[in-house]
Amino acid sequence: MIKHLSLKTLYLFISLLSISLFSCKKRVDTTQQSNIGSPNYYNLEEDGIKTGGVKMIPITTPVGTFKVWTKRFGNNPKIKILILHGGPALTHEYLESFESFFPGAGFEFYEYDQLGSYYSDQPKDSVLWTLDRFTDEVEQVRKALGLTKDNFFLLGQSWGGILAMEYALKYQQNLKGLIISNMMASYPKYSAYNEKLRQALRKSLVDSLVAFEQKGDFHNPTYQQLVTTEFYCKHICRMPEAQWPEPIQRSFKHINQPVYELIQGPSEFVPGGLLKNWDREKDLKDIHVPTLMIGAHYDSMDPEYMKLMSTLVPNGEYLYCPDGSHLCMWDDQKHYFPGVINFINKVDQSK
Repeated sequence: MIKHLSLKTLYLFISLLSISLFSCKKRVDTTQQSNIGSPNYYNLEEDGIKTGGVKMIPITTPVGTFKVWTKRFGNNPKIKILILHGGPALTHEYLESFESFFPGAGFEFYEYDQLGSYYSDQPKDSVLWTLDRFTDEVEQVRKALGLTKDNFFLLGQSWGGILAMEYALKYQQNLKGLIISNMMASYPKYSAYNEKLRQALRKSLVDSLVAFEQKGDFHNPTYQQLVTTEFYCKHICRMPEAQWPEPIQRSFKHINQPVYELIQGPSEFVPGGLLKNWDREKDLKDIHVPTLMIGAHYDSMDPEYMKLMSTLVPNGEYLYCPDGSHLCMWDDQKHYFPGVINFINKVDQSK
């Protein structure tokens, strides 16, 4: 009788265990499925030869038609994010950290090299490098990718943040949400804050930088190394240069220096390009779409000003990265990505 009961009890235990394991597996599968948005997440809907989501988009300009490089990740009809890189004339590569976070959130997103950048066409005509033309380029990319006001989030980082603000002021009827990452709305105020950070460096270093700048010797390896070691590693990406993530190093190697200098100026410390007098602070009140401003404690952009920007747009929020610098998507990921993902999900779920 005891033996019989033991076998019966054992059988019952095994049955309950099997049911429990099946139920647990089912819950895990459901969670994983929700994390990627839908079972269709990895279907990029490509016709013909599969390209892994890469699409070259023709762009019409005043001096001809050129192609820009884009790459799609995921499939989500409600959330589609176009990411604008900085520089100017850097590449999408230094933003590849998004690939470690956005798929898990189920977001469809697009990496994109602007015209003149490494993976896109690089025409030489200087008439192309204007804010108006870059802004219209973003609109052409939006149309080609089929992004609409019901799903289109625009995320601009650094110079990409300037483009994102310009785009919103001209085309915000096409936007569902806007994210401005590490970019002040006033170039003169950015220059002033940058100078404040520079003056905090030791005097002998500043004197050395000035000596190179007065001679116009911005490409001198010693000058560039001083800027990188003494400023970039404190305010651009807070780790020794040799430890910078490979995508950052790759992107910096691929910069289109002539376009960068034409728009930004010869150096981070000597803004003298087309952006020198750019200022949209007073126009922020005209951006009505939900907007997230992102600032970081060690950034070359004033985090307090980024916070102010979030109050100047009618529907703004602020994300602060206490451990981050200009590239806080690398050196403060624990604050940056949860904040960005939460904002996008909140806008998507709001009515």
